[in-house]
Amino acid sequence: MPIERPVGYSLEAMQIRTQNGKQYVLCAWRRRYVRLTPEEHVRQIILHALEINYGYPHGLIGVEVPIEVAGLKKRCDAIVYNQQMQPLMLIEFKAECVPLTQQVFDQTAIYNRRLKVPFLMLSNGRDTIIAEVLDNEYRFLDQIVSYNTLSII
Repeated sequence: MPIERPVGYSLEAMQIRTQNGKQYVLCAWRRRYVRLTPEEHVRQIILHALEINYGYPHGLIGVEVPIEVAGLKKRCDAIVYNQQMQPLMLIEFKAECVPLTQQVFDQTAIYNRRLKVPFLMLSNGRDTIIAEVLDNEYRFLDQIVSYNTLSII
């Protein structure tokens, strides 16, 4: 399913600067400029869409959150928290040219073994998959839901 991009928010609207021939974008969640890679471009568009279009609270989204999986240090692309700061949704971003395959879904599911969140989201900017996790089974949602709806499902 495609995600509706926030009105007026595009690559041109991002705060971008160039340093040593490389582009950097201001990440509002990390409060610093980060390298503007194809995956980062998708991350910025999707996170702004979740905030602007779907009511996800800015302060309840963590970006590049460190976790430990099978003794290895990893980073979750983004985690959405509920009002009690418990993880609600794990988000994995890929560049637009990267298809959302079973392998990508499995990577997200492995991260979720540690976090045990009730929702998983994968997006490459063109396609988005959202799954509700119920007793190690997945129920795929056919649309992106508002934060309020997500937090009461």
